[in-house]
Amino acid sequence: MAVDVKYEARARATGGREGAAETLSGSFRVKLATPKELGGAGGEGNNPEELFAAGYAACFVGAMKFVGGQEKIKVPADAAITSTVGIGPRPEGGFGLAVALDISLPGLDRDVAEDLVAKAHQVCPYSNATRNNIEVKLTVL
Repeated sequence: MAVDVKYEARARATGGREGAAETLSGSFRVKLATPKELGGAGGEGNNPEELFAAGYAACFVGAMKFVGGQEKIKVPADAAITSTVGIGPRPEGGFGLAVALDISLPGLDRDVAEDLVAKAHQVCPYSNATRNNIEVKLTVL
C-alpha cells in the first residue's frame, strides 16, 4: 500500500530521552527528559509520549475538520482534544503504548459528534498508523 506523499516533516533527535529533538526546518526545538516514572530524573524537558500526545490530538482535530467539510458539519471553533499517551511493558516483551482521546465538540448533537469522531478515526493518519497496533480509546465528552 503506497502513500502518495504530499508533505514530509523531517526531525532529528540526539541523546535519546535525555537529549534534544528539532525539526530540520528549524521551526521547532525541544529539550528531552525522562519522567521519574520511567526511571529518569524528570524535571525540565519533554518526552516522546508528550510529543506524540500533542501531535495525535492536533491531527485528530484536523481529521474532524476534514470529515466535517465533506459532510457539511461545522466543527466548533472551540473543539478540543485531550490526548493521553501511556507507556509500559508489554507481556510479549519490550514496551507498548496506549492512547485515550477525550473529544469535546461543544454545541454538536451527541449522535452527530459520535459519527464525526468515528469517521475522523478512519481518516486520521495517526489513527491509521496505530490501528491494530496500539489501543486507542475514543470518548466524546
